[in-house]
Amino acid sequence: MYPTSSQRKYWTFSNEQEIQALRLKQNQDYIEKHGADMDPQTRLHFFLTPEEERLLLKQYELHLRDFCKRFDPPMPRCIIGTAFHYFKRFYLHNSPMDFHPKEILATCVYLSCKVEEFNVSIGQFVGNIKGDRLKAMDIILSNELLLMQQLNYYLTVHNPYRPIEGFLIDIKTRCSMANPERLRPGIDEFVDKTFLTDACLLYSPSQIALAAVLHAASKEQENLDSYVTESLFHSAQNKLPVLVEAVRKIRTMVRILDFPPKDRVKAIEKKLDKCRNQENNPDSQIYKQRMKKMMCEEDDIDLDSSYHLAATDSSIDGSLMNISQS
Repeated sequence: MYPTSSQRKYWTFSNEQEIQALRLKQNQDYIEKHGADMDPQTRLHFFLTPEEERLLLKQYELHLRDFCKRFDPPMPRCIIGTAFHYFKRFYLHNSPMDFHPKEILATCVYLSCKVEEFNVSIGQFVGNIKGDRLKAMDIILSNELLLMQQLNYYLTVHNPYRPIEGFLIDIKTRCSMANPERLRPGIDEFVDKTFLTDACLLYSPSQIALAAVLHAASKEQENLDSYVTESLFHSAQNKLPVLVEAVRKIRTMVRILDFPPKDRVKAIEKKLDKCRNQENNPDSQIYKQRMKKMMCEEDDIDLDSSYHLAATDSSIDGSLMNISQS
């Protein structure tokens, strides 16, 4: 399924440079739009740099992971994976200065619950959010359509969990390893860390799954090299070098994973409060006025509809009389 999926076609990239170029473009486009009247030095101090955006998004990826892990009722792991995909995809085409990550984060998880058929109401969902839950509900529901639009409505996500189950079954069948189930803790830990990297935007779910299995096996002092070469790729040796390189790079990405310094992130968030797009800030007067205007327009549409319905009541009654007489 993955080779013919929208994920493979539209959301899997050739290299990290391609991803960084997309993120850099969003940063530059936002600054050009909102800082047209500023000199270069003022722009530098007022707006977030690409590096500051990177650190900010990394911090909110940690928040996303923690929110999902403490969610009540407990979430299936596939929801966490799908939410991470949505979050990363959204910020390939948007700057965090335009849409604050704390608001998009919750919307990504909520949409993921729907797509993965985890049946929780919006009331249950915001019950897991600290603070003003009514406000959180409004923000999530307001951003849901925006998120789907920015994902181009490609909502199906292929996570590494199914390939992992396949590998474990195959290892039990064709490998002499004792109790392969003991690999699960190491596999789960590794996959969780891959979502804090860009691996899911660069590699297939099966490549990430195999990297996780091999990593967990090495932690258990098990060697699965012969299983990979003789069982998995016995009849496709020409594909082996590409796989080995992909697995090596995924494991390297996880190994060099860094976490943003908390004091640096606090400074970035203070800077973001000043340079964010106030039209998308639920606490700003501009946003509140825009929402009020939209609600008034919707009320006008409803009134117009009611008027047209009332104006045609007699014709409707006539039609019903004709039906009853026939």
